[in-house]
Order: sequence, then structure tokens, then C-alpha cells
Amino acid sequence: MDIKQQIKNQIIEALERLNVHLDVNDIIVEQCKDTKNGDYSTNVALKYATKLGYKPHDFALLLKEKIVAPFINKIEIAGPGFINFFIAETSIFASLKNIIEQGDDYGRGEKKDYRINVEFVSANPTGDLHLGHARIASYGDSMCRLYEFAGYDVTREYYVNDGGHQVDNLALSLKARYHQLFDKNYPMPEDGYYGEDIVDIAKKIKEKDGDKFLAETEENLAFFKRYGIDAELNKIKTDLDYFRVHFDVFTYESDIRANNRVADVLNNLYKNYTYELDGAVFLKTTDFLDDKDRPVVKSDGSYTYLMPDIVYHLDKMSRGYDLLIDLLGADHHGYINRLKSAMMMQGYKKESIEVELVQMVRLIKDGAEVKMSKRTGNAISLRELCDEVGVDAVRYFFVARDAMSHLDFNLNLATEHSEANPVFYCQYAHARLCRMLELSKDIAIDLNGTYLGEASEVALAKALISFPSVVQTVALQRKPNKITTYIQSLATLIHEFYTECRVIDREHLELCKSRLALVLAAKIVMRNALNLLGLSAPNNM
Repeated sequence: MDIKQQIKNQIIEALERLNVHLDVNDIIVEQCKDTKNGDYSTNVALKYATKLGYKPHDFALLLKEKIVAPFINKIEIAGPGFINFFIAETSIFASLKNIIEQGDDYGRGEKKDYRINVEFVSANPTGDLHLGHARIASYGDSMCRLYEFAGYDVTREYYVNDGGHQVDNLALSLKARYHQLFDKNYPMPEDGYYGEDIVDIAKKIKEKDGDKFLAETEENLAFFKRYGIDAELNKIKTDLDYFRVHFDVFTYESDIRANNRVADVLNNLYKNYTYELDGAVFLKTTDFLDDKDRPVVKSDGSYTYLMPDIVYHLDKMSRGYDLLIDLLGADHHGYINRLKSAMMMQGYKKESIEVELVQMVRLIKDGAEVKMSKRTGNAISLRELCDEVGVDAVRYFFVARDAMSHLDFNLNLATEHSEANPVFYCQYAHARLCRMLELSKDIAIDLNGTYLGEASEVALAKALISFPSVVQTVALQRKPNKITTYIQSLATLIHEFYTECRVIDREHLELCKSRLALVLAAKIVMRNALNLLGLSAPNNM
């Protein structure tokens, strides 16, 4: 159990002694930004004193008198009633043994009976993943890693848009490229896809089947559509695998639309929430959260994209999830309330589905924006960017800022081997720890850190024991960018400790053994934190 949780338990016990009954989740304990004010602080007295008939400061004093624990060195009341806790150094260093014994599981939360479905990327299978998809992939996968590590049951899902105009154009484009291998004058369709990947797919079809699909038939067009979708999706899967992103479920729009499912849902589940206007069918989303009603059937009888999406989300809910999360581009802002409204029509709470919006990315090199690939002349793809700067740099930079913040990706910085590059800085901290352990592998480690006490040692140990609570907090906030903040702070403390304390000191072996415990614990936490973002933890650099 981490120290923050121990403090919460102490507060609960103190409240019980005052005949006040609260749930542990009602207690907020935070790390103090300035350690002069303490290590941890709570606002519980401010929050509940008035309701219980006390002045906040008086209530804080009462709680202070009731809290007695060996791991707490001192308690102070600050301001109108904040309670600040100073943790005994012996307790801080005693936690090192727990970190080392738990290893890869240190910071992992207890299993929770709560299922979360996260749908992200879901790029149309019509071409390469671009940088917008890449940022969503990095953010979404890091979010899932955080939830899983915090103890939640998480499913990663990809929605394959294999219906509609775009995949029809894919089929026509592939058909045209295939025909051009036999008749170079065969025309491309209007709004066709001109990427070299379509040409490559066509060549593979010719190599395998010759002129088998030259006849102008519906069956052959259906073949081009399915073959093209499968080929493009397999390429996307390969690129995502390279990017260390793996999905548990692929759901196809064609399956959602099959067997009149959309019509059945509309006519049976939503019949009391629809009306006709000018030949179109509208959903009464203004009865809930939306600013205007939304069409679900066009005047030509075809569905808008909203209606199959509603059926898809109902399908996900039917699988027993407690929470659905969609990661979408920032241009989908107006989509949130209409989707929530449609779910609320079926009795779901608005909080049962959350939409995280992710802003686009600009690539900057030598102070100027880079828009096109030198190799293809098209937009730079995920794979090209990873090939140039490495998967670690791409994943880190893409989550380093809040999802709704515009991101300028500095290509020069991403490839720089210096402390200015945050990826190099944190990975070098891990490699430095590994090097110290390698050079001292013949020295036994004092797991209790008995002889530690220097300021840099205390600061580093405090950061290590805060990791479990950081994981829980950041997971619930769905803010993986805060893990990058933690990693950078941890790296700074590691480098400061290395500079200020001589670790491998064979003339002072007992102190050396204690410091090696701190080194090993820091290595474990840094590796675990990097893994939350899908980053490698190199042993050498």
C-alpha cells in the first residue's frame, strides 16, 4: 500500500473516532508542491467541517489529535484548515524493499470490477495512417495502458469503416489501377485514390490471378472492394504493430449494417424519438443534450453516418461495458452531445460514454513546417515519421501535451542526443541506473536503505513511493501527458542523485549497499513509467 493510501486510512480512522463516517474515496490527499509545507496535504477539514457543525480550523485540530501513526513524523495545520503531513524518512526508505520485491508490478492497482471499451484510430482502410491517426494511436494506447495498470478491465477496439462512399471509391480506384495494367488509358474514377499503395495492390492481384477480374461485373467490383479493404487494413495493422499498438477487437461497419440491423433499431428502439421533415427522418436529440435535432435518414432514403454509429455504440454497450470511450479528431466536437443524447434515449447515463478529442500535429524542421514526404510527395505517414526519429520519440512527443493542445513536433529535437531531448533525458536516466547496477553486481544490496538520508536521496525516494497514486489519479483523469511530467521529474531526481551521491563506494560498503537499493528501486519505477507510454527502457545508451 502506498503512503497516500495509508494517510487516507488514518484519516478515516480518526473520523471514526469522532463518530464521522466517510468513504475512503471521499478523502482527497495530494502531494505538497513545496516540501517545506509537508509531503502530503488534505482538505478534508475544509470540505466537511461546516456540514458537521465545526469551524474548519477547529475540525482540523481535532483530526490532528486523533491521527497517530509511526510513518507520520509531524502534522501541521495550514491556512484556514489544510492538514499537512510530514512523513518519517525511515518509512520512506523502508518502502524501497516493497518496490524491489514487486518489480514490474510496482504501482499496479488492485483488480476492479469495471469494464472499459476504448475505441481509437479507426482510420478508413483507404490509405496510410497520417499524423492525426498516429497521435490518437499514441494517446489512446497510453490511456489503455494506464487503465490496465490501474486495475481496470480494458478492451481496445478498432471500428472498420468498410461501408459508404470512401470505400466505394477505393474499389473503383483499385479496379481502375488493375485495368491500367492491361490498358494504360483506362480512366481513374472521380475522387479516386492516387496513392502508390493502390497500384501495388493491383499488381499483386495481377501477379496472382492474371486477367481474371477484367470483366465489368458487380461480382468483380465487390471483389476489388473486399480485397482493397483487407489489403489496406492489413497494412494499417502492420504499421500499428510497428508502433506498439495492438487491438483486441475489430468491428466492421458492414456487420453493423447487416441483416437490417440499423432499420430494426431505428424503427423499434427510436420510433418515439423521430419525426419526418422534407422527406428526411430526424432524431429528437434536443430532448436531451443537443443544440439541434439531427437527421438519421436522408431524403433519398440512405442513412446518415450517425445512425449506424448509434447502432454500433448500442452493440458495444450490449457487451457489458461500464464505460465507452471514443478518441476522435478535434473536428468532431459537435458529435459528442448528439451521440450522448442517442444513448440516453435508451436509458444510459450521459457519463456512460465519453469522447476525448485529439488535436492535429504539425511537423517542424529547421524552424519551418514540413507537410509533404520527400519520398512520395504525399502527407508524411506514421511509418515514415517513426523510421526517421524512432518509435519512442514519436510516442513520447505525441502524448507530451494534453490531447486538446495543438502539437508542434520538432524533428530536430526528437533526434538530438542531449538532455534537451526529453526522451533521451529520461531513457538516459534509466541507462545510467542500469550501468551502476552492472558495475556493482558483486555487491549485496541493503533492501531497507538503512544508511540513506541525503536530501537528493530523500527527494528521489519520495518520488518513487508516489508512483502508485500517480497511476491511479492519471488513469481516472485520462491524461497520459501527466505521466510524461512525472517521468521528467523522476529523471531529474535520478540525475541529481547521481551527481550528488557517490553510489559505488567500496570503502563505505554499508552506505553503498543502501544506495544501490535506491538505484534498483528507481530503475524499476522508471521502467514501469516508461512502459505506461509504450516506450522502451534501454540498458545502454
